[in-house]
Amino acid sequence: MSPIEVERKRELPDSGEALRSRLAELGYRQHGTFTEIDTYYSPRHVDYLETVECLRVRQRDGFAEITYKPASDESTHSTTDVIAKVETNVLLAGAEQAEAANRLMTCTGMVTLARVEKARTLYRHPKHDDVAVAIDTIGSLGAFVETEITAVDESGVGLLEEIERELDLSGYPVVTLPYRDLVRAATIRT
Repeated sequence: MSPIEVERKRELPDSGEALRSRLAELGYRQHGTFTEIDTYYSPRHVDYLETVECLRVRQRDGFAEITYKPASDESTHSTTDVIAKVETNVLLAGAEQAEAANRLMTCTGMVTLARVEKARTLYRHPKHDDVAVAIDTIGSLGAFVETEITAVDESGVGLLEEIERELDLSGYPVVTLPYRDLVRAATIRT
């Protein structure tokens, strides 16, 4: 069975300093700080903005991949805005392959939806390797926290909620839109 990514995103009121302190206090290991550049695509015959599908090329220090996440519906989004989807990732040979992957998308008729550049600090749970907490800063949009659990089924939802309680995240507003859509909306406003 393919693993399911169970995640929820929240907006942080600041740059995440209080959260960083809480993560250190609870023994989370900082797993890296890097800049990620995600370029999102959609085929011409299906509007991935409408179906909330994801096709992206991601690159960061020495790493590149192509990711597809299927369409969203009531089975993939809980009433508490937890998202649980099978994610298909194709690891590329190196970061330099991101340029070729982006060119491939364009050559095959994909439409570029958005380019998202974010500063990400990734933390791993001290006891659960399948738990990641990312603090993301995206230009003028601000800072966000994504709690992600890799599970074999939707049972990760309970663990995600437990982790968020432990980190005191429940008071922060849930963000239901993907970064891609937040960046697009900000671009339209300016």
